[in-house]
Amino acid sequence: MERKKIHLEYLLNATSKSILWAAISTPTGLEGWFADRVQSDDRIVTFFWGKTEKRDAEIIAVRAYSFIRFRWLDDGNGREYFELKMTNNELTNDFVLEITDFADANEVGDLRELWESQVDTLRRTCGF
Repeated sequence: MERKKIHLEYLLNATSKSILWAAISTPTGLEGWFADRVQSDDRIVTFFWGKTEKRDAEIIAVRAYSFIRFRWLDDGNGREYFELKMTNNELTNDFVLEITDFADANEVGDLRELWESQVDTLRRTCGF
């Protein structure tokens, strides 16, 4: 199955880069919108959803107040990752959350919907 790289951008009315950075890079922040529970052991992060779903990811790149890139440990393709990146729109002074992820060609629409739902939760929990 052909894999597609997707890039999504969400404008956030975030007033603090510290709050946004904490939301995308810390276990507590990620628990607010991305997963039900998050545990971190240095570079390995474990995400929990519901009572049974669990996935481990490795932080493969990070630049403070810029981006964090994860690679799923159970993913057979070592070149794929998902990245959460924050940029600042200088005209409006709003922050943009850029998400890069990969999906099977027939699952791109589902993945977009999932990210939109997750970002809606981020907006509600952080007041963006």
